[in-house]
Amino acid sequence: MKNYKILFLLIFSLIVSCSKKENHPYTFYYWKTKLKLDSEEKKALDKSTVPYLYTRFFDVDKVNGKFQPVAVITKDKSFQTDKQIVPTVFITNQTLLGISADEIKFLAESIHHLVQKKAEEYQLKTNNEIQIDCDWTAGTRNDYFKFLKELKRVSGKEITCTLRLHQVKDKKLTGIPPVEKVYLMCYSTSSPLEKSDKNSILDVSILKSYLSKMEEYPIKKVEVALPIYSWGIVTNHLGKHKLINALSKRDLENPNFKKTSDHEIEVLKDGFYFGSYLNKGFTIKIEEISEDQLNDVIQFLQKKIPHFTIIYYQLDSKFVSDRKF
Repeated sequence: MKNYKILFLLIFSLIVSCSKKENHPYTFYYWKTKLKLDSEEKKALDKSTVPYLYTRFFDVDKVNGKFQPVAVITKDKSFQTDKQIVPTVFITNQTLLGISADEIKFLAESIHHLVQKKAEEYQLKTNNEIQIDCDWTAGTRNDYFKFLKELKRVSGKEITCTLRLHQVKDKKLTGIPPVEKVYLMCYSTSSPLEKSDKNSILDVSILKSYLSKMEEYPIKKVEVALPIYSWGIVTNHLGKHKLINALSKRDLENPNFKKTSDHEIEVLKDGFYFGSYLNKGFTIKIEEISEDQLNDVIQFLQKKIPHFTIIYYQLDSKFVSDRKF
């Protein structure tokens, strides 16, 4: 009987240890156009356990057939941190459509020079990495991968890139990027502008389905980007949707709103709300991410990816003030 008890305790402790969330090193993405930190953001950043801050420098798009940097960062004097900055650049997929070899070279050189220029202008202490964020597809993969190689050659830096859920699931179609490290984006599981009862920021069941074979992904250095942001989805009388960023359930406490569910309201009176004019009868659905959802994702990924760092998206006092990391 004593041996059975010992065996039971061993099995029980094994089950508990397997289901326990590990302590993962973590930091944040900074995705605003103006580099500026308030006291809550600075406190959250100082507490983070990774010496890097992943900072969006600019986007790249193709406008009238020409490559253009969009929303290039500016800096406020309040932006002071001991963290090393990892420059991050978002490139639209259309930028890569029909791109020539010369244009790939030009794009890589231009991005490298602008990253360097902004880092020097604002005296940012950068590390030896540039992260590229692009939702590449089967049609742009070859040119995108050539661009990543060219950027590495031109900059002499370690080039890393983001990895979306569909790029894992359909890896034979979208290909494997020529980098040593990827950042798995565990959000945007569906479109917020489609009528759905699912949480478009993160639906855990969809994520688990897309990442069911993540352990087979050939790149083994994988960091994990998790969402802490929220928004409101406004629906008008015609069923058209638009987003209002950074709304939470607390924002729905208003005598001009009628609560229709735990996270939805109907507007009772025309007026300006959250910087937008909303008519009577419009609805707002809040999408935000709970600790339970994040823990569920982390425990699932622990079985798929060894020893990952978490980068929370994004560093904003609205999202970090009441959050335990």
